[in-house]
Amino acid sequence: MDCCFSSCKEVVSEESEEESNGVNLMEFSDEILLHILSYVPCTDLVLNVRRTCRKLATLCLDKSLTHTVLLQKDYKVNKDKVKQLMRDIGKEIYQLNMAGCYWLPSSTIDHVTRCKNLVKLNLSGCHVTSLRLSKMLSTLQHLRSLAIDVNPGFDASQLSSECKATLSRVSELKQTLYTPSYGVVPCCTSLEKLLLYFEILDRSREGFMLSGQLMVGESNVPHYQNLRIFYARLAPGYVNQEVVRLYLAVLSDRTPENLHAFLISAPGSFAETGATKNLLDSMARNVRLDALQLPKAWINGSGLLQHLKFNNPFYFSFSRCTLSGGHLIQRVINGGKDLKSLTSLNLSGCVHCLAPESLFRKAEDDIDSSILESLVVSCCNLRHLNLSAAHHHSSESIGNHLCQLLSRLKHLLSLALPVCSITDVGASVEKPPSTPNLVPQTFGRKVRIGIQTYPRNLGDQANQKIESSVFWALMGSLRFLETLEIIGSSFSSAMPRNEPAIRNSLPPCVRAQSVGDSEVAAISQLTYLQSLTLAQLPNILTGSGLVNIGLQCQHLRTLSLANLGMMGKVVYMSALMDMLKHCKCLRDLRLEQPYFCAGAQFFQALSHCSSLQRLCIVSRSGTLQSDAVMSFMASCLEVIMCHMFMGESLTVCKNLQQSIVRSFQAERPALNVVIFPLLHEDLTEVIRDVPMRHLDEITLFKSRVAEEPPNLWW
Repeated sequence: MDCCFSSCKEVVSEESEEESNGVNLMEFSDEILLHILSYVPCTDLVLNVRRTCRKLATLCLDKSLTHTVLLQKDYKVNKDKVKQLMRDIGKEIYQLNMAGCYWLPSSTIDHVTRCKNLVKLNLSGCHVTSLRLSKMLSTLQHLRSLAIDVNPGFDASQLSSECKATLSRVSELKQTLYTPSYGVVPCCTSLEKLLLYFEILDRSREGFMLSGQLMVGESNVPHYQNLRIFYARLAPGYVNQEVVRLYLAVLSDRTPENLHAFLISAPGSFAETGATKNLLDSMARNVRLDALQLPKAWINGSGLLQHLKFNNPFYFSFSRCTLSGGHLIQRVINGGKDLKSLTSLNLSGCVHCLAPESLFRKAEDDIDSSILESLVVSCCNLRHLNLSAAHHHSSESIGNHLCQLLSRLKHLLSLALPVCSITDVGASVEKPPSTPNLVPQTFGRKVRIGIQTYPRNLGDQANQKIESSVFWALMGSLRFLETLEIIGSSFSSAMPRNEPAIRNSLPPCVRAQSVGDSEVAAISQLTYLQSLTLAQLPNILTGSGLVNIGLQCQHLRTLSLANLGMMGKVVYMSALMDMLKHCKCLRDLRLEQPYFCAGAQFFQALSHCSSLQRLCIVSRSGTLQSDAVMSFMASCLEVIMCHMFMGESLTVCKNLQQSIVRSFQAERPALNVVIFPLLHEDLTEVIRDVPMRHLDEITLFKSRVAEEPPNLWW
């Protein structure tokens, strides 16, 4: 179904015109109409569409449409709509997802009590106090799955006995912690799935250092005896590490017999302790796992993988580990064991994973193609593969290039690769042909944006680079790929999470120097592409391949471009503007490029993206035109997030931010605007106020392929 499908109400309003052409929407079967209606937001169905005619009034209340209500990205929903929705169909709702509805006041949660039959409830990112949570859960006796945030001020002693009775029956819990706490975990005595997200900052707003010790009254012990899935994701900071150790302490005393997925995602250094070593030893003796992810310090230099037992694994993540390819083959896939069950593999930052040994190897040395071939043959059903943040250089052996081997994975849906891995062998030492129309890769006068300096169609582009390149062939073989990330192995974003902006970046890998416009053009073969990330492609001269993608990839919803071409000027601006005119389904756009000029021409082109909802621009020494931004916001009615971190003064940024909020907040309740100087010392304080949904999904740059197991949460 086209992502630009708007609303059945509009379709019905044109019924008379359709009848004159011999087509009447209401003559379709109920099954077809129900399928069409399933693409319309539930609030529109119940509050608008069902009032258009008697037939739709009945269909819009069909159980298949009211059983599960998804509000998590319905940015137009407000408190009154939620109240009316719950009043009309509350008793028919069994699954309710309000994740990330940060704009709704906390009193909105009170209306959830009308949903007496709720089985699954997701309130992540919503404002919920202890007392409101207690009142709500006391009425939801059938609840089995819950997702909430635990914010400063949370007090488990305020939970009523009825609330605790409901929690005792919950088998799935997702808890995001913004303060040191067990939250509601001790009350959930029947837990089978526990997902923990640690977002606790090391310092308060006043600058005081925080402690990882739990608050008074938080000494209850979690109940893990029935646990099957344990997942913990830590944001940077030592407090998060201290708190997660308290959760793990109970596991180290007694490992659940039915545990089959154990996953801990921790950035930086997270040292192993005696308690965690006991936990891992117990797991090696007593459980067989289907999913595994551990901090790199727990795996590096240990024989843990040799002792762990696996059943039918579907997810492995060895991100940033020094695991060698030899160990990967021997200890994980047992020398080529059939691993058809494995669907997701994350080897991001695992620099030696395609080499037999890591002891005397340099990160830039060629890979051993036999290791990758063993991996491809054994894990032939992989759907998600991440090989980014490493130098995977292919040798000159014919038929053994990384791209050629990966082309055998016909089931891939998402793929992340380093830029240096996609170049043809020998191409990196060849000097690109000089063309009068191409922009030189030197600092000089600004490029005239109004003149097209790139090939206008795929055929012209192919003439510059033969279609027999290994990357072109790879893209041709992965026709159903939905997510692609091509990221420079030394790329780092200018906006880290809890630190000042990075002012200097590392140069790209030598092997990546030849990767540019023709490789980008090859991506246009991916007809079903929905998400694309390109970062640190040094040989982008005009950006012509972007136009091909805009024309051919009509399902593209998410686009992230960072540090393309030379750093002194934005050489691909003209092509980018041409591309945007064709991206009718684009919802998220992130641009990170020094000296980016967000002016009238750019925003005029961006206005063609009628489905755009979120925009983020990160640009050291970048400039913007305030009137152009205001005109863009007025013309693109779906935009609810505008983040721009540029080189403008604090006064200019604040004035523009206030103008946008004052002009559009009333019509767009979810509007979130942050415009701030990139290199300002208070940037981290501003970032901490950004809703987690936007921060995690678009504002902060990261590789997202195989970041978590598929279908970890609904």
